[in-house]
Amino acid sequence: MEKLQLIARFAVHPGKLESFNTVMTTCIERVREKEPGNLQYDWFYNADASVYKVCETYANPDAVFAHMENVGPYLGQLLALSDFSGEIYGNPPEALIKALADFEVSYYAFAAGT
Repeated sequence: MEKLQLIARFAVHPGKLESFNTVMTTCIERVREKEPGNLQYDWFYNADASVYKVCETYANPDAVFAHMENVGPYLGQLLALSDFSGEIYGNPPEALIKALADFEVSYYAFAAGT
C-alpha cells in the first residue's frame, strides 16, 4: 500500500483563532493549486473551534514530500498559533519518518482492508 493517510491535530492557542484561520485558508488554497498527488485535504473543528483536525490522503510518499515543501513555509506559522500532533496511516518510508522526527507523530502500519 503506497497511499498514505494523515491526521493532523492543531489545538489553537487562546486568542489566536482569527490568525490561525487566515493561515489555514492559505494552506488550503496552495494545496488546491499545486498538489496533484493530494487526494484529500479536509479541515474539521470542534464545537468551540479550539481544536482543528486535518484529514489528508496522498497518492504516495512523494506527494507527502511535495506537500511539506508547498505548505512548509506556513507550518511554522500554524505551530506558533497552536499545539500540533499527528498520525500517519500506511507504510511511510524511513526518509519521511526522519523528516518528521522533530514533530509529535504516531505511526500506524496498514493491516488489512479494501
